[in-house]
Amino acid sequence: MKKDWLWRPSLIVFISNACVMTIELVAGRIIAPWVGVSLYTWTSVIGVILAGMSAGNFIGGKLADRFASRTVLGGLFVLGGPASLSVLLTATVFGERGLGLVPGLPLVARMVLYIGTIFFIPSTILGTISPLVVKLSLQDLNHAGNTVGQIYAASALGSILGTFATGYYLISWFGTHAIMLGVGIILIVLGLLLGAVGRNRLVTGTASAVLVAAVFIAPIQPILQGPCLRETNYFCIRVTEKTLDDKSVVRILALDRLVHSYSSLDNPRKLVYQYEKVAAETTEYLAQREPMLNAFFIGGGGYTFPRYLEAVYPNSRIDVAEIDPGVTQTAYQMLGLSPSTRIMTYNEDARMYLKTLPADKRYNLVLGDAFNDFSVPYHLTTREFNDMLRSHMTPDGIYILNLIDGKPFNFVIAFMRTLKLTFNNLYLIPTNKDYAAVDHNTFIILASAQPIDTAKLRTLTGSDNVRDIDQWLLPDSKVAEMLQGGPQYTLSDDFVPVDNLLAPMFEASAATH
Repeated sequence: MKKDWLWRPSLIVFISNACVMTIELVAGRIIAPWVGVSLYTWTSVIGVILAGMSAGNFIGGKLADRFASRTVLGGLFVLGGPASLSVLLTATVFGERGLGLVPGLPLVARMVLYIGTIFFIPSTILGTISPLVVKLSLQDLNHAGNTVGQIYAASALGSILGTFATGYYLISWFGTHAIMLGVGIILIVLGLLLGAVGRNRLVTGTASAVLVAAVFIAPIQPILQGPCLRETNYFCIRVTEKTLDDKSVVRILALDRLVHSYSSLDNPRKLVYQYEKVAAETTEYLAQREPMLNAFFIGGGGYTFPRYLEAVYPNSRIDVAEIDPGVTQTAYQMLGLSPSTRIMTYNEDARMYLKTLPADKRYNLVLGDAFNDFSVPYHLTTREFNDMLRSHMTPDGIYILNLIDGKPFNFVIAFMRTLKLTFNNLYLIPTNKDYAAVDHNTFIILASAQPIDTAKLRTLTGSDNVRDIDQWLLPDSKVAEMLQGGPQYTLSDDFVPVDNLLAPMFEASAATH
Protein backbone atom coordinates (compact mmCIF):
# COMPACT_ATOMS: atom_id res chain seq x y z
CA MET A 1 0.00 0.00 0.00
CA LYS A 2 1.33 3.42 -0.98
CA LYS A 3 2.18 5.56 2.00
CA ASP A 4 1.69 9.30 2.21
CA TRP A 5 1.67 12.12 4.71
CA LEU A 6 -1.78 11.18 6.06
CA TRP A 7 -1.07 7.53 6.83
CA ARG A 8 -0.01 7.62 10.49
CA PRO A 9 -1.49 4.48 12.07
CA SER A 10 -0.61 5.45 15.65
CA LEU A 11 -2.15 8.91 15.22
CA ILE A 12 -5.31 7.43 13.68
CA VAL A 13 -5.99 5.05 16.58
CA PHE A 14 -4.97 7.77 19.04
CA ILE A 15 -7.73 10.00 17.69
CA SER A 16 -10.35 7.25 17.47
CA ASN A 17 -9.77 6.07 21.04
CA ALA A 18 -9.71 9.64 22.36
CA CYS A 19 -13.13 10.07 20.75
CA VAL A 20 -14.42 6.87 22.35
CA MET A 21 -13.38 7.95 25.85
CA THR A 22 -14.75 11.42 25.24
CA ILE A 23 -18.11 9.85 24.39
CA GLU A 24 -17.94 7.67 27.52
CA LEU A 25 -17.27 10.63 29.82
CA VAL A 26 -19.90 12.75 28.13
CA ALA A 27 -22.45 9.92 28.26
CA GLY A 28 -22.88 10.19 32.01
CA ARG A 29 -23.49 13.92 31.80
CA ILE A 30 -25.88 13.70 28.82
CA ILE A 31 -28.23 11.28 30.57
CA ALA A 32 -28.00 13.00 33.98
CA PRO A 33 -30.97 15.37 33.40
CA TRP A 34 -33.23 12.34 33.00
CA VAL A 35 -31.84 9.51 35.17
CA GLY A 36 -29.42 11.32 37.47
CA VAL A 37 -25.87 10.30 38.29
CA SER A 38 -25.25 7.22 40.39
CA LEU A 39 -23.17 4.09 40.61
CA TYR A 40 -25.86 2.35 38.55
CA THR A 41 -25.70 4.87 35.71
CA TRP A 42 -21.90 4.94 35.52
CA THR A 43 -21.69 1.14 35.70
CA SER A 44 -24.18 0.90 32.85
CA VAL A 45 -22.36 3.51 30.75
CA ILE A 46 -18.97 1.83 31.16
CA GLY A 47 -20.43 -1.61 30.52
CA VAL A 48 -22.30 -0.51 27.39
CA ILE A 49 -19.28 1.29 25.93
CA LEU A 50 -17.02 -1.72 26.60
CA ALA A 51 -19.60 -4.05 25.07
CA GLY A 52 -19.82 -1.84 22.00
CA MET A 53 -16.04 -1.69 21.66
CA SER A 54 -15.80 -5.47 21.99
CA ALA A 55 -18.46 -6.01 19.34
CA GLY A 56 -16.73 -3.47 17.12
CA ASN A 57 -13.36 -5.19 17.53
CA PHE A 58 -14.92 -8.50 16.49
CA ILE A 59 -16.68 -7.01 13.46
CA GLY A 60 -13.60 -4.97 12.57
CA GLY A 61 -11.47 -8.12 12.59
CA LYS A 62 -13.81 -9.79 10.11
CA LEU A 63 -13.82 -6.70 7.89
CA ALA A 64 -10.02 -6.46 8.05
CA ASP A 65 -9.56 -10.00 6.75
CA ARG A 66 -11.93 -9.52 3.82
CA PHE A 67 -12.11 -5.83 2.94
CA ALA A 68 -9.05 -4.09 4.38
CA SER A 69 -8.52 -0.82 2.51
CA ARG A 70 -8.14 2.87 3.15
CA THR A 71 -11.57 3.42 1.60
CA VAL A 72 -13.28 1.07 4.05
CA LEU A 73 -11.37 2.59 6.96
CA GLY A 74 -12.38 6.07 5.89
CA GLY A 75 -15.97 4.91 5.51
CA LEU A 76 -16.02 3.63 9.10
CA PHE A 77 -14.80 6.99 10.37
CA VAL A 78 -17.43 8.79 8.32
CA LEU A 79 -20.09 6.42 9.63
CA GLY A 80 -18.88 7.02 13.19
CA GLY A 81 -19.45 10.76 12.81
CA PRO A 82 -23.24 10.75 12.34
CA ALA A 83 -23.52 7.82 14.76
CA SER A 84 -21.90 10.00 17.42
CA LEU A 85 -24.08 12.97 16.50
CA SER A 86 -27.14 10.73 16.76
CA VAL A 87 -26.53 10.56 20.51
CA LEU A 88 -27.86 14.12 20.81
CA LEU A 89 -31.11 13.08 19.18
CA THR A 90 -31.61 9.69 20.82
CA ALA A 91 -30.70 11.00 24.28
CA THR A 92 -33.38 13.67 23.94
CA VAL A 93 -36.04 11.37 22.47
CA PHE A 94 -35.51 8.52 24.91
CA GLY A 95 -34.69 10.85 27.78
CA GLU A 96 -38.20 12.25 27.74
CA ARG A 97 -39.53 8.71 28.27
CA GLY A 98 -36.90 7.83 30.86
CA LEU A 99 -36.60 4.34 32.26
CA GLY A 100 -40.32 3.82 31.81
CA LEU A 101 -39.52 3.21 28.13
CA VAL A 102 -39.49 -0.55 28.75
CA PRO A 103 -41.78 -1.35 31.69
CA GLY A 104 -41.79 -4.70 33.41
CA LEU A 105 -38.04 -5.29 33.43
CA PRO A 106 -35.82 -5.05 36.53
CA LEU A 107 -34.17 -1.68 37.13
CA VAL A 108 -30.68 -2.82 36.10
CA ALA A 109 -31.96 -4.33 32.85
CA ARG A 110 -33.88 -1.15 32.00
CA MET A 111 -30.88 1.02 32.80
CA VAL A 112 -28.58 -1.02 30.55
CA LEU A 113 -31.14 -1.16 27.75
CA TYR A 114 -31.84 2.58 27.99
CA ILE A 115 -28.16 3.53 27.85
CA GLY A 116 -27.38 0.84 25.27
CA THR A 117 -30.03 2.23 22.93
CA ILE A 118 -28.19 5.55 22.92
CA PHE A 119 -24.50 4.63 23.05
CA PHE A 120 -24.01 1.03 21.84
CA ILE A 121 -24.01 1.71 18.09
CA PRO A 122 -21.53 4.65 18.15
CA SER A 123 -19.09 2.70 20.33
CA THR A 124 -19.44 -0.39 18.12
CA ILE A 125 -18.62 1.56 14.96
CA LEU A 126 -15.57 3.17 16.55
CA GLY A 127 -14.49 -0.24 17.85
CA THR A 128 -14.08 -1.51 14.28
CA ILE A 129 -11.29 0.94 13.51
CA SER A 130 -8.30 -0.51 15.39
CA PRO A 131 -8.38 -3.98 13.73
CA LEU A 132 -8.38 -2.39 10.27
CA VAL A 133 -5.53 -0.07 11.15
CA VAL A 134 -3.50 -3.03 12.43
CA LYS A 135 -4.20 -5.03 9.27
CA LEU A 136 -3.24 -2.15 6.97
CA SER A 137 -0.06 -1.49 8.96
CA LEU A 138 1.35 -5.03 8.86
CA GLN A 139 3.75 -4.91 5.93
CA ASP A 140 6.50 -7.00 7.50
CA LEU A 141 5.66 -9.91 9.80
CA ASN A 142 9.16 -9.79 11.25
CA HIS A 143 8.21 -6.48 12.87
CA ALA A 144 4.57 -7.32 13.62
CA GLY A 145 5.06 -7.21 17.39
CA ASN A 146 6.60 -3.75 17.29
CA THR A 147 3.90 -2.45 14.93
CA VAL A 148 1.01 -3.81 16.97
CA GLY A 149 2.64 -2.64 20.22
CA GLN A 150 2.97 0.91 18.94
CA ILE A 151 -0.65 0.96 17.79
CA TYR A 152 -1.93 -0.40 21.10
CA ALA A 153 0.20 2.09 23.04
CA ALA A 154 -1.09 4.96 20.92
CA SER A 155 -4.69 3.83 21.39
CA ALA A 156 -4.17 3.68 25.17
CA LEU A 157 -2.63 7.16 25.19
CA GLY A 158 -5.58 8.44 23.19
CA SER A 159 -7.95 6.95 25.76
CA ILE A 160 -6.00 8.60 28.58
CA LEU A 161 -5.96 11.99 26.90
CA GLY A 162 -9.65 11.76 26.01
CA THR A 163 -10.50 10.90 29.61
CA PHE A 164 -8.44 13.64 31.26
CA ALA A 165 -9.21 16.36 28.73
CA THR A 166 -12.95 15.72 28.79
CA GLY A 167 -13.31 15.25 32.54
CA TYR A 168 -11.10 18.13 33.62
CA TYR A 169 -11.61 20.72 30.92
CA LEU A 170 -13.86 20.13 27.91
CA ILE A 171 -17.20 19.62 29.67
CA SER A 172 -16.87 22.81 31.71
CA TRP A 173 -15.49 24.76 28.75
CA PHE A 174 -17.89 23.72 25.99
CA GLY A 175 -20.71 21.57 27.39
CA THR A 176 -21.61 18.04 26.36
CA HIS A 177 -23.61 18.86 23.25
CA ALA A 178 -20.86 21.00 21.73
CA ILE A 179 -18.34 18.26 22.54
CA MET A 180 -20.42 15.62 20.74
CA LEU A 181 -20.73 17.96 17.77
CA GLY A 182 -16.94 18.34 17.74
CA VAL A 183 -16.39 14.57 17.95
CA GLY A 184 -18.78 13.99 15.06
CA ILE A 185 -17.08 16.56 12.83
CA ILE A 186 -13.59 15.25 13.65
CA LEU A 187 -14.61 11.71 12.71
CA ILE A 188 -16.27 12.81 9.47
CA VAL A 189 -13.32 14.99 8.40
CA LEU A 190 -10.74 12.31 9.19
CA GLY A 191 -12.82 9.65 7.47
CA LEU A 192 -13.19 11.62 4.28
CA LEU A 193 -9.51 12.51 4.25
CA LEU A 194 -8.55 8.86 4.66
CA GLY A 195 -10.99 7.68 2.03
CA ALA A 196 -10.47 10.46 -0.51
CA VAL A 197 -8.41 9.66 -3.60
CA GLY A 198 -6.32 11.76 -5.91
CA ARG A 199 -3.73 14.45 -5.44
CA ASN A 200 -6.20 16.93 -4.03
CA ARG A 201 -7.15 14.74 -1.09
CA LEU A 202 -7.15 17.60 1.41
CA VAL A 203 -9.40 19.79 -0.70
CA THR A 204 -11.69 16.89 -1.60
CA GLY A 205 -11.92 15.59 1.93
CA THR A 206 -12.44 18.96 3.58
CA ALA A 207 -15.10 20.09 1.13
CA SER A 208 -16.93 16.79 1.47
CA ALA A 209 -16.66 16.95 5.25
CA VAL A 210 -18.27 20.37 5.35
CA LEU A 211 -21.11 19.16 3.13
CA VAL A 212 -21.71 15.96 5.09
CA ALA A 213 -21.47 17.77 8.44
CA ALA A 214 -24.05 20.29 7.26
CA VAL A 215 -26.41 17.50 6.20
CA PHE A 216 -26.20 15.73 9.54
CA ILE A 217 -26.01 18.77 11.81
CA ALA A 218 -28.94 20.71 10.36
CA PRO A 219 -31.66 18.32 11.65
CA ILE A 220 -30.29 18.35 15.19
CA GLN A 221 -29.48 22.05 15.37
CA PRO A 222 -32.41 22.81 17.71
CA ILE A 223 -31.14 20.33 20.31
CA LEU A 224 -27.45 21.21 20.18
CA GLN A 225 -27.93 23.53 23.12
CA GLY A 226 -29.43 20.67 25.12
CA PRO A 227 -31.61 21.04 28.22
CA CYS A 228 -29.00 22.81 30.34
CA LEU A 229 -28.59 26.51 30.98
CA ARG A 230 -25.06 25.73 32.13
CA GLU A 231 -23.06 22.52 32.28
CA THR A 232 -20.35 22.10 34.86
CA ASN A 233 -18.16 19.23 35.97
CA TYR A 234 -20.89 18.35 38.48
CA PHE A 235 -24.34 19.28 37.21
CA CYS A 236 -26.61 20.14 34.37
CA ILE A 237 -27.97 23.44 35.72
CA ARG A 238 -31.37 24.73 34.64
CA VAL A 239 -33.25 27.82 35.79
CA THR A 240 -36.90 28.54 34.98
CA GLU A 241 -39.61 30.84 36.32
CA LYS A 242 -42.98 29.96 37.78
CA THR A 243 -45.94 31.92 39.07
CA LEU A 244 -47.30 30.41 42.30
CA ASP A 245 -50.91 30.30 43.44
CA ASP A 246 -50.41 33.49 45.45
CA LYS A 247 -49.32 35.25 42.20
CA SER A 248 -45.71 35.57 43.34
CA VAL A 249 -42.98 34.69 40.87
CA VAL A 250 -40.11 32.41 41.81
CA ARG A 251 -37.01 31.16 40.04
CA ILE A 252 -36.67 27.37 39.99
CA LEU A 253 -33.24 25.76 40.10
CA ALA A 254 -32.92 22.21 38.79
CA LEU A 255 -29.70 20.23 39.14
CA ASP A 256 -29.62 17.25 36.79
CA ARG A 257 -33.04 15.59 37.11
CA LEU A 258 -34.23 17.15 40.37
CA VAL A 259 -35.79 20.53 41.15
CA HIS A 260 -33.56 21.81 43.92
CA SER A 261 -34.99 25.13 45.06
CA TYR A 262 -37.53 27.91 44.58
CA SER A 263 -36.16 31.42 45.05
CA SER A 264 -38.01 34.71 45.23
CA LEU A 265 -35.82 37.52 43.95
CA ASP A 266 -37.85 40.19 45.75
CA ASN A 267 -38.52 38.43 49.04
CA PRO A 268 -35.72 36.31 50.53
CA ARG A 269 -38.05 35.42 53.44
CA LYS A 270 -40.35 33.46 51.12
CA LEU A 271 -40.00 29.69 51.43
CA VAL A 272 -41.77 27.20 49.20
CA TYR A 273 -40.34 23.77 49.95
CA GLN A 274 -41.65 22.00 53.05
CA TYR A 275 -38.19 21.08 54.25
CA GLU A 276 -37.22 24.76 54.22
CA LYS A 277 -40.27 25.59 56.33
CA VAL A 278 -39.27 22.90 58.82
CA ALA A 279 -35.75 24.34 58.86
CA ALA A 280 -37.23 27.80 59.52
CA GLU A 281 -39.11 26.54 62.56
CA THR A 282 -36.04 24.71 63.86
CA THR A 283 -33.93 27.82 63.36
CA GLU A 284 -36.52 29.87 65.26
CA TYR A 285 -36.23 27.38 68.13
CA LEU A 286 -32.45 27.77 68.15
CA ALA A 287 -32.59 31.56 67.86
CA GLN A 288 -34.80 31.81 70.94
CA ARG A 289 -32.19 29.86 72.85
CA GLU A 290 -28.99 31.18 71.29
CA PRO A 291 -28.21 34.89 70.89
CA MET A 292 -25.93 34.17 67.93
CA LEU A 293 -26.48 31.70 65.09
CA ASN A 294 -23.38 30.16 63.54
CA ALA A 295 -24.70 28.21 60.58
CA PHE A 296 -22.98 25.82 58.20
CA PHE A 297 -24.66 24.67 54.98
CA ILE A 298 -23.60 21.43 53.30
CA GLY A 299 -24.52 22.40 49.76
CA GLY A 300 -25.72 25.79 48.62
CA GLY A 301 -28.12 24.93 45.82
CA GLY A 302 -30.28 27.95 45.07
CA TYR A 303 -29.13 29.61 48.33
CA THR A 304 -32.79 29.98 49.27
CA PHE A 305 -32.40 29.19 52.95
CA PRO A 306 -29.03 30.93 53.42
CA ARG A 307 -30.70 34.08 52.02
CA TYR A 308 -33.65 33.55 54.37
CA LEU A 309 -31.35 33.17 57.35
CA GLU A 310 -29.43 36.31 56.40
CA ALA A 311 -32.66 38.31 56.09
CA VAL A 312 -34.42 37.05 59.23
CA TYR A 313 -31.36 36.84 61.50
CA PRO A 314 -29.02 39.59 60.28
CA ASN A 315 -26.49 38.95 63.06
CA SER A 316 -26.04 35.33 62.10
CA ARG A 317 -22.82 33.98 60.64
CA ILE A 318 -23.37 31.79 57.58
CA ASP A 319 -20.84 29.53 55.87
CA VAL A 320 -21.68 27.45 52.80
CA ALA A 321 -19.67 24.58 51.33
CA GLU A 322 -20.90 24.26 47.74
CA ILE A 323 -18.74 21.96 45.65
CA ASP A 324 -19.80 23.43 42.29
CA PRO A 325 -18.67 27.01 41.54
CA GLY A 326 -21.18 27.05 38.68
CA VAL A 327 -24.05 26.64 41.12
CA THR A 328 -22.79 29.56 43.20
CA GLN A 329 -22.34 31.73 40.10
CA THR A 330 -25.89 30.89 39.01
CA ALA A 331 -27.18 31.91 42.44
CA TYR A 332 -25.44 35.28 42.11
CA GLN A 333 -26.54 35.85 38.53
CA MET A 334 -30.10 34.52 38.52
CA LEU A 335 -31.35 33.52 41.98
CA GLY A 336 -31.11 36.73 43.98
CA LEU A 337 -27.87 36.19 45.91
CA SER A 338 -26.54 39.71 46.44
CA PRO A 339 -22.92 40.61 45.61
CA SER A 340 -22.79 42.29 49.03
CA THR A 341 -24.06 39.24 50.91
CA ARG A 342 -22.48 38.28 54.22
CA ILE A 343 -22.84 34.62 53.29
CA MET A 344 -19.38 33.08 52.97
CA THR A 345 -19.13 30.46 50.24
CA TYR A 346 -16.38 27.85 49.97
CA ASN A 347 -16.44 26.06 46.64
CA GLU A 348 -15.20 22.72 47.83
CA ASP A 349 -16.47 19.42 49.09
CA ALA A 350 -18.03 19.72 52.57
CA ARG A 351 -15.89 16.93 53.97
CA MET A 352 -12.70 18.53 52.67
CA TYR A 353 -13.87 21.84 54.12
CA LEU A 354 -14.34 20.34 57.57
CA LYS A 355 -10.88 18.80 57.45
CA THR A 356 -9.31 22.23 57.06
CA LEU A 357 -11.26 23.91 59.88
CA PRO A 358 -9.47 24.92 63.08
CA ALA A 359 -10.22 22.49 65.88
CA ASP A 360 -12.07 25.14 67.90
CA LYS A 361 -14.40 26.19 65.07
CA ARG A 362 -18.00 25.39 66.12
CA TYR A 363 -21.45 25.68 64.56
CA ASN A 364 -24.74 25.53 66.43
CA LEU A 365 -26.75 25.00 63.25
CA VAL A 366 -25.81 22.69 60.37
CA LEU A 367 -28.04 22.13 57.34
CA GLY A 368 -27.38 19.24 54.97
CA ASP A 369 -28.79 19.94 51.53
CA ALA A 370 -26.47 18.01 49.23
CA PHE A 371 -28.63 14.95 48.50
CA ASN A 372 -30.68 14.52 45.36
CA ASP A 373 -33.12 11.64 45.06
CA PHE A 374 -30.79 9.15 43.37
CA SER A 375 -27.55 11.13 43.33
CA VAL A 376 -26.18 10.93 46.85
CA PRO A 377 -22.60 11.84 47.83
CA TYR A 378 -21.77 8.60 49.63
CA HIS A 379 -18.98 10.07 51.73
CA LEU A 380 -21.43 12.47 53.41
CA THR A 381 -23.59 9.63 54.74
CA THR A 382 -21.06 7.68 56.79
CA ARG A 383 -20.30 7.48 60.48
CA GLU A 384 -16.83 8.92 59.86
CA PHE A 385 -18.34 12.05 58.31
CA ASN A 386 -20.90 12.37 61.11
CA ASP A 387 -18.16 12.17 63.72
CA MET A 388 -16.15 14.81 61.89
CA LEU A 389 -19.17 17.09 61.69
CA ARG A 390 -20.07 16.55 65.35
CA SER A 391 -16.56 17.65 66.38
CA HIS A 392 -17.31 21.07 64.84
CA MET A 393 -20.71 21.55 66.48
CA THR A 394 -21.59 23.08 69.82
CA PRO A 395 -22.84 20.65 72.52
CA ASP A 396 -26.47 21.67 71.93
CA GLY A 397 -26.17 22.29 68.16
CA ILE A 398 -28.72 20.85 65.73
CA TYR A 399 -28.01 19.08 62.44
CA ILE A 400 -30.90 19.40 59.98
CA LEU A 401 -30.82 17.42 56.78
CA ASN A 402 -33.25 16.41 54.12
CA LEU A 403 -33.16 13.28 52.02
CA ILE A 404 -35.50 11.52 49.63
CA ASP A 405 -36.61 7.92 49.94
CA GLY A 406 -39.67 5.74 49.54
CA LYS A 407 -41.03 2.53 50.95
CA PRO A 408 -39.53 0.31 52.32
CA PHE A 409 -37.35 3.27 53.48
CA ASN A 410 -34.07 1.34 53.35
CA PHE A 411 -31.94 4.46 52.98
CA VAL A 412 -33.73 6.42 55.71
CA ILE A 413 -33.38 3.54 58.13
CA ALA A 414 -29.71 2.84 57.43
CA PHE A 415 -28.93 6.55 57.53
CA MET A 416 -30.68 7.08 60.86
CA ARG A 417 -29.05 4.01 62.39
CA THR A 418 -25.72 5.52 61.37
CA LEU A 419 -26.57 8.98 62.74
CA LYS A 420 -27.59 7.38 66.04
CA LEU A 421 -23.98 6.33 66.64
CA THR A 422 -22.93 10.02 66.71
CA PHE A 423 -26.02 11.94 67.79
CA ASN A 424 -28.05 10.61 70.72
CA ASN A 425 -31.30 12.27 69.73
CA LEU A 426 -32.99 11.87 66.34
CA TYR A 427 -36.30 13.27 65.15
CA LEU A 428 -37.92 12.23 61.86
CA ILE A 429 -40.23 14.55 59.94
CA PRO A 430 -41.77 13.25 56.69
CA THR A 431 -43.27 16.10 54.65
CA ASN A 432 -46.28 14.01 53.70
CA LYS A 433 -48.74 12.52 56.17
CA ASP A 434 -49.22 9.62 53.77
CA TYR A 435 -45.49 8.94 53.53
CA ALA A 436 -46.00 5.22 54.16
CA ALA A 437 -48.19 4.93 51.06
CA VAL A 438 -46.02 6.78 48.54
CA ASP A 439 -42.91 5.68 46.70
CA HIS A 440 -41.09 9.02 46.76
CA ASN A 441 -41.04 11.42 49.70
CA THR A 442 -38.83 14.03 51.33
CA PHE A 443 -37.78 13.32 54.91
CA ILE A 444 -36.23 15.82 57.32
CA ILE A 445 -34.06 14.52 60.12
CA LEU A 446 -33.09 16.58 63.16
CA ALA A 447 -30.03 15.23 64.97
CA SER A 448 -28.60 16.58 68.21
CA ALA A 449 -26.36 15.46 71.04
CA GLN A 450 -28.77 17.09 73.51
CA PRO A 451 -32.55 16.47 73.58
CA ILE A 452 -34.71 18.94 71.68
CA ASP A 453 -37.77 20.35 73.42
CA THR A 454 -40.30 19.03 70.91
CA ALA A 455 -43.23 20.53 72.82
CA LYS A 456 -41.72 23.97 72.30
CA LEU A 457 -40.73 23.14 68.72
CA ARG A 458 -44.31 22.19 67.87
CA THR A 459 -45.56 25.67 68.78
CA LEU A 460 -43.35 27.52 66.28
CA THR A 461 -44.43 28.61 62.81
CA GLY A 462 -41.25 29.83 61.15
CA SER A 463 -42.05 31.85 58.05
CA ASP A 464 -45.61 30.88 57.14
CA ASN A 465 -47.71 31.04 60.35
CA VAL A 466 -48.29 27.28 59.98
CA ARG A 467 -47.00 24.73 62.47
CA ASP A 468 -45.38 22.41 59.95
CA ILE A 469 -43.35 20.36 62.43
CA ASP A 470 -46.43 19.94 64.60
CA GLN A 471 -48.22 18.39 61.60
CA TRP A 472 -45.50 15.98 60.55
CA LEU A 473 -43.17 15.10 63.44
CA LEU A 474 -43.28 11.36 64.07
CA PRO A 475 -43.51 10.13 67.67
CA ASP A 476 -40.41 8.51 69.14
CA SER A 477 -42.17 5.15 69.25
CA LYS A 478 -42.77 5.24 65.49
CA VAL A 479 -39.15 6.10 64.80
CA ALA A 480 -38.01 3.26 67.05
CA GLU A 481 -40.34 0.90 65.21
CA MET A 482 -38.90 1.94 61.85
CA LEU A 483 -35.34 1.39 63.08
CA GLN A 484 -36.24 -2.14 64.14
CA GLY A 485 -36.98 -3.01 60.52
CA GLY A 486 -35.05 -2.50 57.31
CA PRO A 487 -31.28 -2.88 56.95
CA GLN A 488 -29.69 -3.80 60.27
CA TYR A 489 -26.35 -2.21 59.52
CA THR A 490 -24.72 1.19 59.51
CA LEU A 491 -22.91 3.14 56.81
CA SER A 492 -19.14 3.58 56.95
CA ASP A 493 -16.41 4.67 54.58
CA ASP A 494 -15.77 0.99 53.89
CA PHE A 495 -19.41 0.01 53.42
CA VAL A 496 -21.87 2.48 51.95
CA PRO A 497 -24.27 0.80 49.45
CA VAL A 498 -26.42 3.90 48.96
CA ASP A 499 -27.47 3.09 45.39
CA ASN A 500 -28.67 -0.35 46.41
CA LEU A 501 -30.63 1.11 49.31
CA LEU A 502 -32.32 3.63 47.03
CA ALA A 503 -32.99 1.17 44.20
CA PRO A 504 -36.60 0.32 45.26
CA MET A 505 -37.53 4.00 45.35
CA PHE A 506 -35.81 4.72 42.05
CA GLU A 507 -37.35 1.68 40.35
CA ALA A 508 -40.84 2.67 41.51
CA SER A 509 -40.25 6.22 40.32
CA ALA A 510 -38.87 5.06 36.95
CA ALA A 511 -41.89 2.85 36.34
CA THR A 512 -44.16 5.90 36.34
CA HIS A 513 -42.08 8.13 34.05
